[in-house]
Amino acid sequence: MPPKSASQDPSTYDAEPLARALRASDDEQLLELFRLRPDLATPPPTDAAVLARRAMARASVARACEDLDSFTLTVLEALVLLDADEHEVPVERLSGFLGQDVTERQAASRVGVLRARALVWGGDGSIRMVPTVRETTRAHPGGLGTPAAELSEQRAHELLGELDDEERRVVDKLAGASPLGRTGEVRRDAERGQRPTPIQRLLDRGLLLRRDEETVELPRQLGLAARGPERPMGEVETAEPTLELTEHGQERIDGAAAGELLELNRHVELLLDSWGQDPPDVLRSGGIAVRDIRRTGKELNITENRAALLAELVVAAGLVDTSGEEDPQWAPTVRADTWLASSPEQRWAALAASWLDLPRLPGLVGARDERGRLLGPLSEGLRRPNAAGERRRVLELVDEQPSGYGVRRDADVAAVLAWRAPRRGGALRDETVRWTLSEGITLGVVAAGGLSSGGRALLAGDENAAAEMMGRAIPEPVDHVLVQADLTIVAPGRLEPELAREMDLVADVESAGSATVYRIGEASVRRALDAGRSSEQLHELFRTRSRTPVPQGLSYLIDDTARRHGRLRAGTASSFLRCEDPVVITEVLGRSDLGGLALRRIAPTVLISPLPLEELVDELRAAGYAPVAEGSDGGVLDLRPSARRIRGRGRYGGQPGDPTGPGHPSEQQLAERVRTLRAGDQAANVRGNKLAPEKGRPSANATLELLREAARQGHSVWLGFVDTQGGSTQRIVQPVSVGSGVLQGFDSSRDELGNFPLHRITSVAVVEG
Repeated sequence: MPPKSASQDPSTYDAEPLARALRASDDEQLLELFRLRPDLATPPPTDAAVLARRAMARASVARACEDLDSFTLTVLEALVLLDADEHEVPVERLSGFLGQDVTERQAASRVGVLRARALVWGGDGSIRMVPTVRETTRAHPGGLGTPAAELSEQRAHELLGELDDEERRVVDKLAGASPLGRTGEVRRDAERGQRPTPIQRLLDRGLLLRRDEETVELPRQLGLAARGPERPMGEVETAEPTLELTEHGQERIDGAAAGELLELNRHVELLLDSWGQDPPDVLRSGGIAVRDIRRTGKELNITENRAALLAELVVAAGLVDTSGEEDPQWAPTVRADTWLASSPEQRWAALAASWLDLPRLPGLVGARDERGRLLGPLSEGLRRPNAAGERRRVLELVDEQPSGYGVRRDADVAAVLAWRAPRRGGALRDETVRWTLSEGITLGVVAAGGLSSGGRALLAGDENAAAEMMGRAIPEPVDHVLVQADLTIVAPGRLEPELAREMDLVADVESAGSATVYRIGEASVRRALDAGRSSEQLHELFRTRSRTPVPQGLSYLIDDTARRHGRLRAGTASSFLRCEDPVVITEVLGRSDLGGLALRRIAPTVLISPLPLEELVDELRAAGYAPVAEGSDGGVLDLRPSARRIRGRGRYGGQPGDPTGPGHPSEQQLAERVRTLRAGDQAANVRGNKLAPEKGRPSANATLELLREAARQGHSVWLGFVDTQGGSTQRIVQPVSVGSGVLQGFDSSRDELGNFPLHRITSVAVVEG
């Protein structure tokens, strides 16, 4: 039995049998075919013959097989082994070849899946397969080897019974998942003159096929004989693996997700503040330097991986973009201010929706590409066009589980997706599952192995509903804090925005979570004083907002810091320095390490400097003093640089992507293409199959004359027509009248009277009866 060739030119295959099957399909079946294989609908096929040739193209068949599950692919491989591309195969025969554990009903259901995709055709009793399917299946369909010439199935069973135990074990092993075996030891044993191994004995008897010096292959006939009539295709997985679930309750899942939401918002806010003050540079190759990500992670007290994910998120959401300069930087955009002013749930929705449609894999950060180059955050090497689709596949599987239940293991999710589409995902398939679930937890889309309520709504495409659901899960903000004796401040929940701003100003976050712990010290108190707060205002803040007594140590800290704060007053002269105590002025003027300030006394309590005010204040603070900046009105100036903002380009890639991908026709367009197909078939199948088209685009006079004559004679015409959207269609029309630049006629494909402007007609032919 010689092996089938996999190199035949697809254009030589006879497409007419498949074309006949397509013509016999109803409109809904053709619509479903276009939905399942959208590449067949673009450009619109003119008739069933064109559609059949397109459906048999090798690349199109390969794409159609990408969404087939493991069982359906096994059925397809069984049809290849049964030579269904050369002759009809009864479904009963197919079911028997799949093994005793597969019922005829199960086999027929998978045949229906293949028929809907035009990979097979035929009635319920027997089927034929598209020839190019053979070229897109794996090298050894069903895990069986190439047929050996002049070896019958009966002889294979006889030879199997003659094998000794060692030889039988080799055959049984090669009759499993792969018929190939390695034979490195065989050659070395033969060179040493040692006793032949079982593989060598099988080779000598012609029961193994030599492929190269290191590889042998078990013939198909012997593999089938070893498997037996009960399982010719081996173990067939007719159902997907079962997910092991744990019940948590939806309220608990939403609560955990809400906690992650608040932490995500806090970190993004800190990142925007950091990059607004000191934007990182854009690398020449794109992306951001590792040192900048490390710096960001250190400032935010998070891991580098989380910092890299945050960088991808803020760029995806349009909160950060590259500045249009000669030396570009990653800077916050004006959209960041809108985000900062939004509610927590709206902030989350913007970030989560951008992540869901992100055509990149942040999990690849730190890996190396095919050239050995390190992949960094925001680099072009992270782009994967199918990333958003694969991310949705993972989340949709989790979404299928009952509300309140979570998947126990990530590996189970990967196993189910691998069964559902073994040909999708590539080498990163299982890693993508792990990355998606991990990132989903960070985003508050996933918690405890299940989808949050907001995550489910987001996956359904309703961003507003998602934000509303997460808003209900977020605990109400609290209006108080708990000041401890060790100068830590505990926020027992999410603080009101105004109180949160004051706490961020006067204290540093020591740990975050459901309860945030702040640490207050001299530096943080001085930061608040620098921003214009007085010691009285700070005392009032803690007196009114703390539910615990304010410790005496905190009061002393505030008073002591305030007493030394602002004794020196800096202004512009370019800048000046004044102090009510002339001793302090003399001390500053006499310090040799401050000679660079070029200070000059103009009064017992006033010095001036040519340096800008900001530099003067920074140098004095570095020397151990605590000056404040003074404005022209004597008030305190906040010298902290304002956050940088650029215009930006909006959300990454525009608006959230269409899950079906760009370029896919709409339902209305698909229906129109079915009508065009029917019109082409009707024109090709009229009595005698005679058409009388003009060559090229018809002239106006010729078109008028031909249409008027067809109307007088009662003949139908075939029109090549451009619709209002610019799409080319074909119609069979019974002309009623021609005038004022318009053909009015009965459109047989639509079963209605229509108007066809003459200037949109590209070709015309009379359908002769």
